[in-house]
Amino acid sequence: MKNKKVIYQDWGLTDYKEAWERQEKLFSETVQLKTDLRNKRALEGDEAADLVETPNYLVFCEHPHVYTLGKSGKPEHLLLDEKGLKEKNAVYHPINRGGDITYHGPGQLVGYPILDLDNFFTDIHLYLRTLEEAVILTLAQFDIKGDRYPGYTGVWIEQDTQRARKICAMGVRCSRWVTMHGFAFNVNTDLDYFKNIVPCGIDDKDVTSMQKELGKQVDLQQIKEILKHHISVLFGMEIL
Repeated sequence: MKNKKVIYQDWGLTDYKEAWERQEKLFSETVQLKTDLRNKRALEGDEAADLVETPNYLVFCEHPHVYTLGKSGKPEHLLLDEKGLKEKNAVYHPINRGGDITYHGPGQLVGYPILDLDNFFTDIHLYLRTLEEAVILTLAQFDIKGDRYPGYTGVWIEQDTQRARKICAMGVRCSRWVTMHGFAFNVNTDLDYFKNIVPCGIDDKDVTSMQKELGKQVDLQQIKEILKHHISVLFGMEIL
C-alpha cells in the first residue's frame, strides 16, 4: 500500500550529531519495518503485508557550525586542523551519505527527507532532481534564477558562466529505497565558513546564499513554508 502521508518536523537549531542519531533512528525503523513486511509477505502472502504502511518524514532544521565529509570525500578537503576548528567554533564529522565535504551552520536550511520511495517512485536520480526542482521553484519566487549544473548535484546560479556558484548542496543515502540525509540550502548562511573547505570537492566554483544574492536577510520561516509546499506538490505528498 502506497502511503503519501508525510510527517513534517521542524527540529530548529539542533546539534549535528544529535540530528544524525534522530534521523538514523527513523531511517532504521523504516528499513526494519520493510524487512519485516517482506518476511511477512513471504509467509502470509501479499494481502497481509499490504495492510501495513511504511511512514515518511520531512525534517527541517539548522545546525551549529559543522563540517561533514561524505563517503566519497577526501579528508584533505577540510583546510582546518583541530586548533582551527576550535577557533571557528566548529566541529567535524565523517558520515555515511554520498558526496564530499560540506558545511552546515545557522541560517542554512537543512532538509532531511526520510522517505520510503516505494511510496512515491523508485528512482534515486529522479528523487534528487525533484528535490532540486523544489529549491529552484522556491528561488524563483524571489526572482533568483536557480538551475542544475550538468555533472553536479544541487542547485546553482549562473551555472553556465565563469560566475557559477552553488546555493544548495545535496547528499543522500538510500537503503531498500528508504532515504536519509538530504540538502543544505544557503538562506542566510555565513559564507566565510566555506573558505575553510574545498566545497563538495569542487575547488574552482563559488558558493552563495539567498541573502548574498538579494542583498538582505530572508525570513527563514517563510522559506521553510514555501519549500515545504513545493516538495509536497512535486512528490504528491500529504503533509501532516
